[in-house]
Amino acid sequence: MNPGIIIVNGSVITPHGILPGGSVLIKDGLIAAVSENRLGDTGAAIIDAGGHWVSPGFMDIHVHGAGGHDFMDGSVEAFLEIARVHARFGTTSMFPTTLAGSTENIIQTLNSFEQARALNDRGSELLGMHLEGPYLAMSQRGAQDPKYIRNPDPTEYLYILSTSNFISRWSVAPELPGAIALGRDLTSRSILPSIAHTDAIYEQVADAFQNGYSHVTHLYSAMSGVTRKNGYRFAGAVEGAFLIDDMTVEVIADGIHLPPPLLQLVYKIKGPRKIALITDAMRATGTSTRNSIIGNIHSGMEVIVEDGVSKLPDRSAFAGSVATADRLVKTMIKQAGIPLQDVVRMMTQTPAEIMRVSDRKGSIAIGKDGDIVIFDENINVQMTIINGQIVYARNGDHAPSGY
Repeated sequence: MNPGIIIVNGSVITPHGILPGGSVLIKDGLIAAVSENRLGDTGAAIIDAGGHWVSPGFMDIHVHGAGGHDFMDGSVEAFLEIARVHARFGTTSMFPTTLAGSTENIIQTLNSFEQARALNDRGSELLGMHLEGPYLAMSQRGAQDPKYIRNPDPTEYLYILSTSNFISRWSVAPELPGAIALGRDLTSRSILPSIAHTDAIYEQVADAFQNGYSHVTHLYSAMSGVTRKNGYRFAGAVEGAFLIDDMTVEVIADGIHLPPPLLQLVYKIKGPRKIALITDAMRATGTSTRNSIIGNIHSGMEVIVEDGVSKLPDRSAFAGSVATADRLVKTMIKQAGIPLQDVVRMMTQTPAEIMRVSDRKGSIAIGKDGDIVIFDENINVQMTIINGQIVYARNGDHAPSGY
């Protein structure tokens, strides 16, 4: 029998509080015990956390690429390498995300996801696909390629839905003709409709919420706020997200897409139970390149990387981020001044709840998957464990004894 591993001598972050000097037993890929004391000798290999934080594995529900690859490349190699890169920074599970593209490119990406999912053994677990676009507002396209942006077409989206059982979320501008019907269809299939790249006013957001759109994609980014028409002010999608209490949101917490005051405002209004932290990372993440491409390597858009973010070449808009999950956590704690336990929740349990996988992911609790990240006081990742397997260790000192 597999004796498993025991993590000892760490500050264990649980849903009910932090356990200084606590320990966690992982056996057969699952969390088998959690204790405020050192667990007894079970024959398991020992990992000494060295007094560092022992956290649930980070979950990224909106991520496009890393390591020179983008999921829209449509290759198994791209999926596997992106998953490996993000695992080094504490991401134990993710929802790979597309961009607006051709039907053929989207389907190729979905097919590659299924193949990579079966082969992935050293990277972040691939939980499901997130389709961002192509049904977006042209006026809020940001870095989405305008030649692929279009209104919802039932013939197209029903075909796409028929090709894969792994679509978990679809981000759409809800004000577009046909978007409400799409939201209802997605909801009936237990796929999350999400509001994105939108010029909707509050009333349209409220209508969308009633038809399944319960989440907002990268709040503030490519999204309407208060607008004026003929002298009258109208609340936009941002205000809708704030006013609808049960609406969940995600933020790119790299400190650049949203500066600390806006991160603090979102936290103050929505709270850690309604916020997920996302990277929105593109292919240059984890590299030193300055010139890159978002989307498919052959047909995507050129971008530049400077000041710690990806931009369109004319610098008129950001074009995704080069952040990793540890950077999000560090930004929220060090720059925005949010308590560590709330920040960890927004990187683990809340995204798991939003994506409806919290029965097995997102917290250190008995019976959950053995996804753990150990990081120090400066949020430097020391070790990443996925389903009980060590996939990254910063140095040999953290290798388990007898492992």
